[in-house]
Amino acid sequence: MTHHLEAIARETGIALSSVTTTAKLLAEGATVPFLSRYRKEQTGSLDEVQITTIRDRMLQLAELDTRRSAILKSLEERSLLTPELKKKLEAAISLSVLEDIFAPFRPKRQTRATKAIERGLTPLADWLLENQAADPADEAAKFIDPEKEVASTADALAGARDILAERVADDATLRGRVRKIYEEEATVSSKIMYGKEEEADAQKFRDYFEWNESFKSIPSHRMLAIRRGEKEGFLLMRVEVPLERVTPQAIPDWVTSSGPASQHVAQAVEDGCKRLLMPSMETEARLLAKKRADVTAISVFTDNLRELLLASPLGEKRLLAIDPGFRTGCKTVVLDRSGKLLHHTVLYATAGSNNQLYEAAVEVTTLVKKFQIEAIAIGNGTGSRETEAFIKKLQLPTAIPLVMVNESGASIYSASDVAREEFPNEDVTVRGAVSIGRRLMDPLAELVKLDPKVIGVGQYQHDVDQRALKTSLDDTVESCVNAVGVEVNTASKQLLSYVSGLNASLAENIVAWRNEHGAFTSRAQLKKVPRLGEKAFEQAAGFLRIRGAAYPLDSSAVHPERYPLVEQMSADLGCSVQDLLGKEDLRKKLDLQKYVSADVGLPTLKDIVAELAKPGRDPRKQFELFSFQDGVDKASDLQVGMKLPGIVTNVTAFGAFVDVGVHQDGLVHVSQLADHFIRDASEVVKVGQKVHVTVVEVDLKRNRIALSMKANPDLENRRSAPGERSAPANRPPSRDTRGAAAPTNDWFSQALEKGKKK
Repeated sequence: MTHHLEAIARETGIALSSVTTTAKLLAEGATVPFLSRYRKEQTGSLDEVQITTIRDRMLQLAELDTRRSAILKSLEERSLLTPELKKKLEAAISLSVLEDIFAPFRPKRQTRATKAIERGLTPLADWLLENQAADPADEAAKFIDPEKEVASTADALAGARDILAERVADDATLRGRVRKIYEEEATVSSKIMYGKEEEADAQKFRDYFEWNESFKSIPSHRMLAIRRGEKEGFLLMRVEVPLERVTPQAIPDWVTSSGPASQHVAQAVEDGCKRLLMPSMETEARLLAKKRADVTAISVFTDNLRELLLASPLGEKRLLAIDPGFRTGCKTVVLDRSGKLLHHTVLYATAGSNNQLYEAAVEVTTLVKKFQIEAIAIGNGTGSRETEAFIKKLQLPTAIPLVMVNESGASIYSASDVAREEFPNEDVTVRGAVSIGRRLMDPLAELVKLDPKVIGVGQYQHDVDQRALKTSLDDTVESCVNAVGVEVNTASKQLLSYVSGLNASLAENIVAWRNEHGAFTSRAQLKKVPRLGEKAFEQAAGFLRIRGAAYPLDSSAVHPERYPLVEQMSADLGCSVQDLLGKEDLRKKLDLQKYVSADVGLPTLKDIVAELAKPGRDPRKQFELFSFQDGVDKASDLQVGMKLPGIVTNVTAFGAFVDVGVHQDGLVHVSQLADHFIRDASEVVKVGQKVHVTVVEVDLKRNRIALSMKANPDLENRRSAPGERSAPANRPPSRDTRGAAAPTNDWFSQALEKGKKK
């Protein structure tokens, strides 16, 4: 254990004392958010990223130890474990080194070498190594045995070479040298599979029909694209280095003199490199490339998810939420300030008879007045811009904001067990509209009900290691939930389950207790929840808020374990805790050094004072209203050179997708994100960011839009970079693509007039 902690400290540059304490607290059940927020003195003020790194590295080293134990047991059972071999295995610091040492002793399937060994040719192989200057003909003749399928000296020498070739391929030192050559010099190449050139499904990989690139520098998205093409049977991928770079690494160690026997050894070395070692190294390189690509892709996904979860909430407002559509109408719901469903209906506001349009206009106006609507949310799917135009022409009070909401994944939520449990008597269309409205109120609280993979951000999410992806996404959701804090009396069990120290079972118990006994009035009451013990309370309490609690600190992020400390501060100032929260002049009088102890240092004390200044503050940015360009509703409205407002919906390694309000996201390639060189799109843009873009290309046939954020973009001869054409667009397929076409521009006024006449 100690050597693992020392290794992590060396690798990360984190103080050994911090690594040791953090690892101990993690082993005792502490969570990453809890440690980063409430145990700064013990961890040395490590942030979540550093703590997560320690946690993950400890798990990796534990897996290494498990594999090491299995290898030692295997060798011991077969009486192959020598003191020297055991020492080498125990000193191995990585899985690849461990496997290289084990390679010569690994039980093998039937190979040319094992067959030669069974024929008794090992002594001849040893003789060749030791007598390289001699002629092996006479020695080889001694091993002729027709019963063992060794009919001639040629057969005997061929078998001996096979044995030597496998020894060469299994040599740990050689494997280490060749592995470095592959990592530094290998080339990734791809070709179209024979006979697949004209297949329609193959065209999305046409950039890679004849492609080669440095293994060392190939971007994540290109590696994943090529691998996907290979998986689907359209591409053949290789990771190669020239044979001439590999055999010279082995020759000096195995060919020690010149002579007839040495020629057989040299032949065995080349065969071992070409037939055994290089394919093995290519397999390793492919796995390494996949792992590196996965790390990058998962990082992109988690960064995007974080921005989406921490998007600005509108807050508690009485909402009219609309899930737009043409033929099936607009599913419309009314929500109260807590997100409770009050009313639902279907409005034919984008298509239908003139009478239906008139009735829709009257009904919206009535609903706004009856329920005192404070905001209107419209899903950004099919019919969204037409619905927006309809609402704008109603001349509703200007104080009511009209907001377009990203509905990605809403249809999945509406058909989920969670939605059925929340609304057992409503159909999927009503549930979807409710979700759209709640997303506007509080994106985080609503999005945690979905599997993050269906939200629509990231790249090649189905191609990466799913276990690693799930771990990273869960970490991100947990981080966001605990950074914001959770109102325990209104939170869903899905939201509560991500609170530090809680799980699905405890979250369900909290909701059940709340339903049975009424709202929690203090954090201390949480201890009455079944199975919520002292450890879970310690981990969770600081992240749970009780709005309007009798004790003021229960609505703050101050942990209950520090209540006595705050009470001591207020007593020293001769005021109440409430006064300390509300009066800055009192807080300024505090001498924090006076309260430093063995358990509490300045980092925690500063956090407490900051929280007292703004108890229960929401770290998310304030909501800002956004509107798309009027009159630009579909791709055919776009013209090259047009400048438009937009919202970033997805950030990938090769650029950013931007919604400009035409039902198809446009791509700002990484080369078009800024006037200076950009290596990573996330340096410039984030999901949910409001931007201004210039249209540089519109391809209606392929349904592709190219955009630029440069001050003076090049509008001529723009070509897509490799990989971007196969990248996933962020906007999901609309849930209502059938039915009537979009109405004409003057439909509204005509419908109202005809409706009034009737």
